[in-house]
Amino acid sequence: MPVAEALREIQAPIRDRLERVPDEMWRIIQADVAIIEAANAHLKGMRGKLFRPTLLLLASSIEGQPEERAVPLAAVAELVHLTSVVHDDSVDHSVLRRGQPTINAVFSHQAVGELVRLGDMEPLRVFTQASSEMTVGELRQLASFDALAFSEDDYHKLIRAKTASLVGAACEMGALAGAPRFRTPMRTFGESIGMAFQVADDLLDYTEQESVTGKPSGNDLKEHKVTLPLIHALGKMSKSQRQVVDRLFADATPGDAAIAEVVGIVTECGGLEYARVEGERFAAAAEGALKDLPESEVKQSLADALAYVMDRRA
Repeated sequence: MPVAEALREIQAPIRDRLERVPDEMWRIIQADVAIIEAANAHLKGMRGKLFRPTLLLLASSIEGQPEERAVPLAAVAELVHLTSVVHDDSVDHSVLRRGQPTINAVFSHQAVGELVRLGDMEPLRVFTQASSEMTVGELRQLASFDALAFSEDDYHKLIRAKTASLVGAACEMGALAGAPRFRTPMRTFGESIGMAFQVADDLLDYTEQESVTGKPSGNDLKEHKVTLPLIHALGKMSKSQRQVVDRLFADATPGDAAIAEVVGIVTECGGLEYARVEGERFAAAAEGALKDLPESEVKQSLADALAYVMDRRA
């Protein structure tokens, strides 16, 4: 089925609570300062598919007894995600992010304030750890002066910090808000699906067009970002192919033709297929983390989320 429809089916068991998440987000970020109110309007326009809140609310429903605090926790997870998206865009100088104007503003303090209001140290501890890991990941990326020397190990550390840490935290907090005995496997599930999610996202940059992804195809290459497909292909390239890549990275504003040529080289050298296999490996680890969950519609939705991550197109 179309991937957008598949996501709606995944969300079916928690639809009523998921629909309350945006209102919770806007409640958390309300402020009297005019500039913050203006930025809030931009954030409202950036609301996406609520993937992290979906996983959190599903995790809270594993045993059929989700707690009320799961909804504000889901709102916090999405706010932390939006904060990282806005920060990435301000660093990258991107004009668009999923079709929306970027803004140089963050709302981490409102999210932390909401966790304090809930009065439970565990969510605060877990989300603070995830936020710290995301910051360290960003610093590590900024400190990488030679982009083409970025190794596969460097890449794994980066996406674990910048993507998987928050997804893992969301799943763990969901379990704490309704199924605490599954806290550890849900953390493993979240981290693994987060890794798979980022690998799949990096593949989309090489394989999909702007009308599908909401961002220009080859945008990572335009910004001289090195992701898994290119990392693997670099070790397989001929001297002449490597020279083509070097020229692109030496050009501050590479054109579409140069990007298309490098995409072709990466494909020829097996970079895309290697990344697909790596993504499937992470997805298998996430699937394994679900084995002891009770059979239910919620467990099926968590399993279906893996298929969504590995084959999303809309």
